[in-house]
Amino acid sequence: MSPSLTDLPIETPPRAPSPVYGFGTLAVHAGSPIDPVTGAVIPSISLSTTYAQTAVAQPIGAYEYTRSANPNRDNFEQAVAALENAKYALAFASGSATTATILQSLAAGSHVVSVSDVYGGTHRYFTKVAAAHGVQVTFSPSIELDVAELIRPGSTKLIWIESPSNPTLSLVDIRAVATIAHQHGIKVVVDNTFLSPYIQNPLDHGADIVIHSVTKYINGHSDVLMGVAAFNSDSLKDRLTFLQNAIGAVPSAFDCWLAQRGLKTLHLRAREASRNAAETADALESSPHVVAVNYPGLASHRQRKIAIKQHREGMGGGMLSFRIKGGHEAAERFCQQTKIFTLAESLGGVESLVEIPSGMTHAGIPKEEREAAGVFDDLVRVSCGVEEAVDLKNDVLQALEKAVAAPKVNGSVV
Repeated sequence: MSPSLTDLPIETPPRAPSPVYGFGTLAVHAGSPIDPVTGAVIPSISLSTTYAQTAVAQPIGAYEYTRSANPNRDNFEQAVAALENAKYALAFASGSATTATILQSLAAGSHVVSVSDVYGGTHRYFTKVAAAHGVQVTFSPSIELDVAELIRPGSTKLIWIESPSNPTLSLVDIRAVATIAHQHGIKVVVDNTFLSPYIQNPLDHGADIVIHSVTKYINGHSDVLMGVAAFNSDSLKDRLTFLQNAIGAVPSAFDCWLAQRGLKTLHLRAREASRNAAETADALESSPHVVAVNYPGLASHRQRKIAIKQHREGMGGGMLSFRIKGGHEAAERFCQQTKIFTLAESLGGVESLVEIPSGMTHAGIPKEEREAAGVFDDLVRVSCGVEEAVDLKNDVLQALEKAVAAPKVNGSVV
Protein backbone atom coordinates (compact mmCIF):
# COMPACT_ATOMS: atom_id res chain seq x y z
CA MET A 1 0.00 0.00 0.00
CA SER A 2 1.47 3.35 -1.02
CA PRO A 3 1.83 6.02 1.66
CA SER A 4 -0.61 8.90 1.77
CA LEU A 5 0.51 12.33 0.60
CA THR A 6 1.09 13.52 4.17
CA ASP A 7 3.38 10.55 4.87
CA LEU A 8 5.78 11.61 2.14
CA PRO A 9 8.78 13.78 2.98
CA ILE A 10 8.16 17.51 2.58
CA GLU A 11 10.54 20.28 1.76
CA THR A 12 10.74 23.50 3.71
CA PRO A 13 8.79 26.03 1.60
CA PRO A 14 10.98 28.55 -0.21
CA ARG A 15 11.79 31.54 1.94
CA ALA A 16 10.51 34.98 1.15
CA PRO A 17 13.03 37.13 -0.73
CA SER A 18 15.83 38.38 1.49
CA PRO A 19 14.95 41.81 2.84
CA VAL A 20 16.63 44.78 1.22
CA TYR A 21 16.57 46.77 4.45
CA GLY A 22 17.50 46.08 8.06
CA PHE A 23 15.04 45.07 10.77
CA GLY A 24 14.50 48.54 12.22
CA THR A 25 13.84 50.06 8.81
CA LEU A 26 11.33 47.32 7.99
CA ALA A 27 9.65 47.71 11.37
CA VAL A 28 9.01 51.38 10.68
CA HIS A 29 8.03 51.16 7.02
CA ALA A 30 6.68 47.70 6.11
CA GLY A 31 2.91 47.73 5.69
CA SER A 32 2.81 51.53 6.04
CA PRO A 33 2.21 52.99 2.59
CA ILE A 34 1.89 56.75 2.17
CA ASP A 35 -1.76 57.65 1.60
CA PRO A 36 -1.98 58.57 -2.12
CA VAL A 37 -4.80 61.08 -1.53
CA THR A 38 -3.86 62.89 1.67
CA GLY A 39 -0.16 62.12 1.90
CA ALA A 40 -0.59 60.82 5.46
CA VAL A 41 2.52 58.94 6.58
CA ILE A 42 0.54 56.85 9.08
CA PRO A 43 -2.39 54.78 7.71
CA SER A 44 -5.86 55.83 8.80
CA ILE A 45 -8.07 53.54 10.88
CA SER A 46 -10.69 51.93 8.64
CA LEU A 47 -13.62 51.26 10.98
CA SER A 48 -16.21 50.46 8.31
CA THR A 49 -17.54 46.93 8.56
CA THR A 50 -18.77 46.80 4.96
CA TYR A 51 -17.67 48.24 1.61
CA ALA A 52 -19.70 49.48 -1.37
CA GLN A 53 -20.00 47.56 -4.62
CA THR A 54 -20.61 48.97 -8.10
CA ALA A 55 -22.61 45.88 -9.08
CA VAL A 56 -23.39 42.47 -7.60
CA ALA A 57 -20.13 40.83 -6.51
CA GLN A 58 -18.11 43.78 -7.83
CA PRO A 59 -16.65 45.73 -4.89
CA ILE A 60 -15.19 49.14 -5.58
CA GLY A 61 -11.83 48.14 -4.10
CA ALA A 62 -10.22 45.10 -2.51
CA TYR A 63 -12.68 44.83 0.39
CA GLU A 64 -16.22 43.53 0.88
CA TYR A 65 -16.71 42.78 4.59
CA THR A 66 -14.33 43.43 7.46
CA ARG A 67 -14.31 39.87 8.82
CA SER A 68 -12.86 38.71 5.50
CA ALA A 69 -10.33 41.52 5.16
CA ASN A 70 -9.65 45.03 6.38
CA PRO A 71 -7.02 47.60 5.31
CA ASN A 72 -5.51 47.86 8.79
CA ARG A 73 -5.32 44.10 9.17
CA ASP A 74 -3.67 43.80 5.76
CA ASN A 75 -1.10 46.44 6.72
CA PHE A 76 -0.29 44.71 10.00
CA GLU A 77 -0.02 41.28 8.36
CA GLN A 78 2.37 42.65 5.74
CA ALA A 79 4.53 44.17 8.47
CA VAL A 80 4.75 40.95 10.51
CA ALA A 81 5.51 38.91 7.38
CA ALA A 82 8.40 41.26 6.60
CA LEU A 83 9.85 40.97 10.12
CA GLU A 84 9.56 37.15 10.22
CA ASN A 85 11.09 36.76 6.75
CA ALA A 86 7.80 35.22 5.60
CA LYS A 87 5.69 35.46 2.46
CA TYR A 88 2.46 35.61 4.42
CA ALA A 89 1.03 36.47 7.84
CA LEU A 90 -2.51 36.20 9.18
CA ALA A 91 -3.80 38.04 12.26
CA PHE A 92 -6.27 36.62 14.78
CA ALA A 93 -8.24 37.88 17.76
CA SER A 94 -5.71 36.46 20.26
CA GLY A 95 -2.74 34.15 20.54
CA SER A 96 -5.12 31.43 21.70
CA ALA A 97 -7.31 32.00 18.63
CA THR A 98 -4.21 31.55 16.48
CA THR A 99 -3.47 28.23 18.16
CA ALA A 100 -7.10 27.13 17.85
CA THR A 101 -7.26 27.95 14.13
CA ILE A 102 -4.11 26.00 13.35
CA LEU A 103 -5.38 22.99 15.31
CA GLN A 104 -8.76 23.35 13.60
CA SER A 105 -7.00 22.83 10.28
CA LEU A 106 -6.31 19.23 11.32
CA ALA A 107 -8.74 16.41 10.66
CA ALA A 108 -10.21 14.31 13.48
CA GLY A 109 -7.80 11.51 14.34
CA SER A 110 -4.74 13.69 13.84
CA HIS A 111 -1.84 13.57 16.28
CA VAL A 112 0.40 16.38 17.51
CA VAL A 113 3.74 16.16 19.34
CA SER A 114 4.40 19.11 21.65
CA VAL A 115 7.04 20.21 24.09
CA SER A 116 5.87 19.64 27.68
CA ASP A 117 6.70 23.11 28.89
CA VAL A 118 4.10 25.20 27.09
CA TYR A 119 1.96 28.19 27.93
CA GLY A 120 -0.91 27.17 30.21
CA GLY A 121 -3.51 28.33 27.68
CA THR A 122 -1.94 26.18 24.97
CA HIS A 123 -1.91 23.18 27.31
CA ARG A 124 -5.57 23.84 28.13
CA TYR A 125 -6.54 23.97 24.45
CA PHE A 126 -4.56 20.83 23.62
CA THR A 127 -5.98 18.75 26.48
CA LYS A 128 -9.52 20.10 26.81
CA VAL A 129 -10.59 21.36 23.38
CA ALA A 130 -8.49 19.68 20.72
CA ALA A 131 -8.99 16.32 22.42
CA ALA A 132 -12.76 16.79 22.24
CA HIS A 133 -12.42 17.31 18.47
CA GLY A 134 -10.47 14.09 18.02
CA VAL A 135 -6.97 15.60 17.90
CA GLN A 136 -4.54 13.92 20.28
CA VAL A 137 -1.44 15.61 21.69
CA THR A 138 1.62 13.87 23.13
CA PHE A 139 3.86 16.00 25.34
CA SER A 140 7.63 15.52 25.44
CA PRO A 141 10.12 17.03 27.91
CA SER A 142 12.99 16.41 25.46
CA ILE A 143 11.52 16.74 22.00
CA GLU A 144 14.82 16.74 20.11
CA LEU A 145 15.64 13.31 21.53
CA ASP A 146 12.12 11.87 21.46
CA VAL A 147 10.49 13.27 18.32
CA ALA A 148 11.37 10.37 15.99
CA GLU A 149 9.99 7.81 18.46
CA LEU A 150 6.83 9.82 19.19
CA ILE A 151 5.80 10.24 15.55
CA ARG A 152 2.84 8.07 14.61
CA PRO A 153 3.09 7.29 10.89
CA GLY A 154 -0.01 8.45 9.06
CA SER A 155 -1.53 10.38 11.94
CA THR A 156 1.10 12.80 13.31
CA LYS A 157 0.56 16.09 11.48
CA LEU A 158 2.27 18.75 13.60
CA ILE A 159 5.25 19.22 15.89
CA TRP A 160 4.61 22.08 18.34
CA ILE A 161 7.56 23.96 19.82
CA GLU A 162 7.98 26.86 22.22
CA SER A 163 11.54 28.12 22.21
CA PRO A 164 12.16 29.55 24.71
CA SER A 165 9.47 27.67 26.57
CA ASN A 166 7.04 29.22 29.02
CA PRO A 167 8.02 29.49 31.85
CA THR A 168 11.30 27.55 32.22
CA LEU A 169 13.05 29.14 29.24
CA SER A 170 14.13 25.82 27.74
CA LEU A 171 15.34 25.98 24.14
CA VAL A 172 14.80 23.65 21.20
CA ASP A 173 17.10 23.23 18.21
CA ILE A 174 14.46 24.07 15.60
CA ARG A 175 16.50 22.87 12.63
CA ALA A 176 17.15 19.48 14.23
CA VAL A 177 13.45 18.87 14.93
CA ALA A 178 12.31 20.24 11.55
CA THR A 179 14.71 17.96 9.69
CA ILE A 180 13.20 14.86 11.31
CA ALA A 181 9.63 16.12 11.02
CA HIS A 182 9.95 16.93 7.33
CA GLN A 183 11.33 13.46 6.60
CA HIS A 184 7.95 12.16 7.78
CA GLY A 185 5.86 14.79 5.99
CA ILE A 186 5.07 16.64 9.23
CA LYS A 187 4.93 20.41 9.66
CA VAL A 188 6.59 22.29 12.52
CA VAL A 189 4.98 25.17 14.42
CA VAL A 190 7.10 27.43 16.65
CA ASP A 191 5.60 29.78 19.20
CA ASN A 192 8.04 32.71 19.11
CA THR A 193 6.18 34.90 21.61
CA PHE A 194 8.93 34.94 24.25
CA LEU A 195 11.55 36.37 21.88
CA SER A 196 9.70 38.33 19.16
CA PRO A 197 10.78 38.47 15.49
CA TYR A 198 13.64 40.78 16.41
CA ILE A 199 15.58 38.15 18.34
CA GLN A 200 14.56 34.95 16.52
CA ASN A 201 13.10 34.02 13.12
CA PRO A 202 12.04 30.34 13.29
CA LEU A 203 11.22 30.08 9.58
CA ASP A 204 14.90 30.66 8.86
CA HIS A 205 15.66 27.54 10.92
CA GLY A 206 13.22 25.24 9.10
CA ALA A 207 9.89 25.85 10.84
CA ASP A 208 6.76 25.90 8.68
CA ILE A 209 4.66 28.24 10.82
CA VAL A 210 5.69 30.80 13.43
CA ILE A 211 3.08 32.18 15.80
CA HIS A 212 2.94 35.02 18.32
CA SER A 213 0.70 36.38 20.95
CA VAL A 214 0.81 39.91 19.54
CA THR A 215 -0.44 41.04 22.95
CA LYS A 216 3.11 40.60 24.19
CA TYR A 217 6.27 41.97 22.53
CA ILE A 218 4.96 42.85 19.08
CA ASN A 219 2.38 45.28 20.43
CA GLY A 220 4.43 45.87 23.55
CA HIS A 221 2.16 48.25 25.46
CA SER A 222 -0.29 45.93 27.27
CA ASP A 223 -3.33 47.40 25.52
CA VAL A 224 -4.10 44.99 22.65
CA LEU A 225 -5.33 41.38 22.64
CA MET A 226 -4.23 39.73 19.40
CA GLY A 227 -2.35 36.88 17.70
CA VAL A 228 -0.59 36.23 14.40
CA ALA A 229 0.81 33.37 12.33
CA ALA A 230 3.46 33.74 9.61
CA PHE A 231 4.56 31.19 7.00
CA ASN A 232 5.79 30.70 3.41
CA SER A 233 3.52 27.94 2.06
CA ASP A 234 0.91 28.87 -0.56
CA SER A 235 -1.30 25.94 0.47
CA LEU A 236 -1.16 26.98 4.13
CA LYS A 237 -2.13 30.50 3.06
CA ASP A 238 -5.25 29.16 1.32
CA ARG A 239 -6.26 26.86 4.18
CA LEU A 240 -5.64 29.25 7.07
CA THR A 241 -7.18 32.23 5.26
CA PHE A 242 -10.34 30.18 4.74
CA LEU A 243 -10.44 29.28 8.45
CA GLN A 244 -9.64 32.85 9.51
CA ASN A 245 -12.76 34.01 7.65
CA ALA A 246 -14.96 31.00 8.41
CA ILE A 247 -14.27 30.93 12.15
CA GLY A 248 -14.15 34.71 12.35
CA ALA A 249 -11.71 35.04 15.26
CA VAL A 250 -10.24 38.22 13.78
CA PRO A 251 -8.92 41.39 15.43
CA SER A 252 -10.57 44.80 15.11
CA ALA A 253 -9.23 47.46 12.78
CA PHE A 254 -8.29 49.60 15.79
CA ASP A 255 -6.33 46.77 17.45
CA CYS A 256 -4.46 46.16 14.18
CA TRP A 257 -3.61 49.85 13.97
CA LEU A 258 -2.41 49.91 17.59
CA ALA A 259 -0.37 46.73 17.16
CA GLN A 260 1.34 48.08 14.06
CA ARG A 261 2.17 51.28 15.90
CA GLY A 262 3.76 49.18 18.65
CA LEU A 263 5.61 47.03 16.13
CA LYS A 264 7.45 50.07 14.77
CA THR A 265 9.53 50.26 17.96
CA LEU A 266 9.90 46.50 18.51
CA HIS A 267 13.64 46.45 17.83
CA LEU A 268 14.26 49.22 20.36
CA ARG A 269 12.09 47.66 23.06
CA ALA A 270 13.30 44.08 22.55
CA ARG A 271 16.93 45.17 22.69
CA GLU A 272 16.43 47.11 25.91
CA ALA A 273 14.33 44.39 27.54
CA SER A 274 16.98 41.78 26.70
CA ARG A 275 19.71 43.98 28.14
CA ASN A 276 17.70 44.52 31.31
CA ALA A 277 16.93 40.82 31.67
CA ALA A 278 20.60 39.93 31.28
CA GLU A 279 21.58 42.25 34.14
CA THR A 280 18.69 41.06 36.30
CA ALA A 281 19.57 37.41 35.66
CA ASP A 282 23.20 38.06 36.61
CA ALA A 283 22.10 39.63 39.89
CA LEU A 284 19.72 36.77 40.67
CA GLU A 285 22.33 34.12 39.87
CA SER A 286 24.73 35.76 42.33
CA SER A 287 22.17 35.90 45.14
CA PRO A 288 22.36 33.36 47.98
CA HIS A 289 18.54 33.49 48.16
CA VAL A 290 18.08 31.92 44.71
CA VAL A 291 18.11 28.20 43.92
CA ALA A 292 18.47 28.47 40.14
CA VAL A 293 17.99 30.96 37.30
CA ASN A 294 16.56 30.11 33.88
CA TYR A 295 17.79 32.58 31.28
CA PRO A 296 19.19 31.73 27.81
CA GLY A 297 21.54 34.70 27.93
CA LEU A 298 23.53 33.26 30.82
CA ALA A 299 26.66 31.24 30.11
CA SER A 300 25.35 28.73 32.66
CA HIS A 301 22.16 28.00 30.69
CA ARG A 302 22.35 24.37 29.62
CA GLN A 303 21.29 25.22 26.05
CA ARG A 304 23.33 28.38 25.65
CA LYS A 305 24.81 27.05 22.38
CA ILE A 306 21.33 26.97 20.84
CA ALA A 307 20.75 30.58 21.84
CA ILE A 308 24.01 31.56 20.18
CA LYS A 309 22.95 29.74 17.00
CA GLN A 310 19.29 30.79 16.81
CA HIS A 311 19.04 34.19 18.53
CA ARG A 312 20.19 37.52 17.14
CA GLU A 313 23.65 38.17 18.58
CA GLY A 314 22.99 35.39 21.11
CA MET A 315 20.52 37.57 23.01
CA GLY A 316 18.59 35.97 25.85
CA GLY A 317 15.42 38.02 25.45
CA GLY A 318 13.46 39.89 28.09
CA MET A 319 12.02 36.88 29.93
CA LEU A 320 13.55 34.86 32.74
CA SER A 321 12.45 32.71 35.65
CA PHE A 322 14.06 31.62 38.89
CA ARG A 323 13.46 29.35 41.86
CA ILE A 324 13.58 31.13 45.20
CA LYS A 325 14.69 29.64 48.51
CA GLY A 326 11.82 29.27 50.95
CA GLY A 327 9.25 27.66 48.67
CA HIS A 328 5.93 29.03 47.49
CA GLU A 329 5.53 31.31 50.50
CA ALA A 330 8.82 33.05 49.74
CA ALA A 331 7.83 33.36 46.08
CA GLU A 332 4.60 35.09 47.08
CA ARG A 333 6.43 37.40 49.46
CA PHE A 334 8.92 38.32 46.74
CA CYS A 335 6.14 39.29 44.32
CA GLN A 336 4.49 41.41 46.99
CA GLN A 337 7.71 43.20 47.93
CA THR A 338 8.84 44.42 44.50
CA LYS A 339 8.37 48.15 43.94
CA ILE A 340 8.92 48.48 40.17
CA PHE A 341 7.90 45.00 39.01
CA THR A 342 4.11 44.61 39.06
CA LEU A 343 2.49 41.33 40.10
CA ALA A 344 0.43 40.50 37.03
CA GLU A 345 0.02 37.96 34.26
CA SER A 346 1.19 38.59 30.68
CA LEU A 347 4.60 39.78 29.49
CA GLY A 348 6.44 41.73 26.83
CA GLY A 349 5.15 45.20 27.68
CA VAL A 350 7.21 48.29 28.39
CA GLU A 351 6.57 47.75 32.11
CA SER A 352 8.24 45.00 34.13
CA LEU A 353 6.07 42.22 35.58
CA VAL A 354 6.43 39.25 37.93
CA GLU A 355 4.14 36.27 38.49
CA ILE A 356 4.08 32.78 40.00
CA PRO A 357 3.20 30.31 37.21
CA SER A 358 2.05 27.51 39.54
CA GLY A 359 -0.70 29.74 40.93
CA MET A 360 -1.39 31.95 37.93
CA THR A 361 -0.62 31.30 34.25
CA HIS A 362 -0.07 27.54 34.66
CA ALA A 363 -2.44 26.83 37.55
CA GLY A 364 -4.71 24.75 35.33
CA ILE A 365 -2.01 22.15 34.68
CA PRO A 366 -1.96 19.24 37.17
CA LYS A 367 0.86 19.61 39.69
CA GLU A 368 2.58 16.37 38.65
CA GLU A 369 2.70 17.51 35.02
CA ARG A 370 3.84 20.99 36.00
CA GLU A 371 6.70 19.76 38.14
CA ALA A 372 7.77 17.22 35.53
CA ALA A 373 8.23 20.21 33.20
CA GLY A 374 10.15 22.16 35.85
CA VAL A 375 7.31 24.43 36.95
CA PHE A 376 7.64 24.18 40.73
CA ASP A 377 5.71 26.13 43.34
CA ASP A 378 8.80 28.22 44.12
CA LEU A 379 9.28 29.33 40.49
CA VAL A 380 8.91 33.05 39.76
CA ARG A 381 8.54 34.29 36.18
CA VAL A 382 9.94 37.72 35.34
CA SER A 383 9.20 39.94 32.35
CA CYS A 384 11.72 42.77 32.13
CA GLY A 385 10.46 45.97 30.59
CA VAL A 386 12.38 49.02 29.38
CA GLU A 387 13.00 50.79 32.68
CA GLU A 388 16.57 51.50 33.85
CA ALA A 389 18.50 48.27 34.36
CA VAL A 390 20.03 49.37 37.67
CA ASP A 391 16.59 50.09 39.09
CA LEU A 392 15.27 46.67 38.09
CA LYS A 393 18.33 44.92 39.52
CA ASN A 394 18.07 46.79 42.81
CA ASP A 395 14.35 46.06 43.00
CA VAL A 396 14.72 42.28 42.75
CA LEU A 397 17.59 42.27 45.23
CA GLN A 398 15.70 44.25 47.87
CA ALA A 399 12.61 42.07 47.35
CA LEU A 400 14.73 38.93 47.80
CA GLU A 401 16.09 40.24 51.09
CA LYS A 402 12.58 40.92 52.38
CA ALA A 403 11.17 37.65 51.07
CA VAL A 404 13.92 35.28 52.22
CA ALA A 405 16.34 36.88 54.65
CA ALA A 406 14.04 39.07 56.74
CA PRO A 407 11.63 36.29 57.81
CA LYS A 408 14.58 34.21 59.06
CA VAL A 409 15.84 37.08 61.20
CA ASN A 410 12.60 38.58 62.43
CA GLY A 411 10.10 35.78 62.08
CA SER A 412 7.98 37.99 59.84
CA VAL A 413 8.27 40.09 56.71
CA VAL A 414 9.56 43.59 57.36
